[in-house]
Amino acid sequence: MINFFSNYKIIFYSINLCLLILYLFPGSLIGCFFLDDCKIQPKITRDFIISSNHFYSFAIVSIVGFLTYKDHKKIKPLIIYLITISIILEIFHAFIPERSYQWSDLFGNVLGVIVVIFFRKFIKNYVFYKK
Repeated sequence: MINFFSNYKIIFYSINLCLLILYLFPGSLIGCFFLDDCKIQPKITRDFIISSNHFYSFAIVSIVGFLTYKDHKKIKPLIIYLITISIILEIFHAFIPERSYQWSDLFGNVLGVIVVIFFRKFIKNYVFYKK
């Protein structure tokens, strides 16, 4: 299963393209399809301090990214890419009509990436190599 993503990098690229389309669309594409209202953003779970939807989306993108690029030489650029895109996409919300920049969304984006980075480090250091 883990090698599946390494062999088919198109999955990671496709998820990134979908993320870009969803983030840069003026309004909510998901709201347009499921709620027939492009101004309503459906919620997966309640927001706490951070936006849960943003946390989930960037956690999924990060997990797929780490499963796709397992080589140590590609991990650092991947981490830089994930953190940079999580910040830049939220900044774009300040300029896109029907979207708004929110600190809770930004923290959700970045925390989604950071949590996956820490889980990866924990699993790599303590689960697989401690026998």
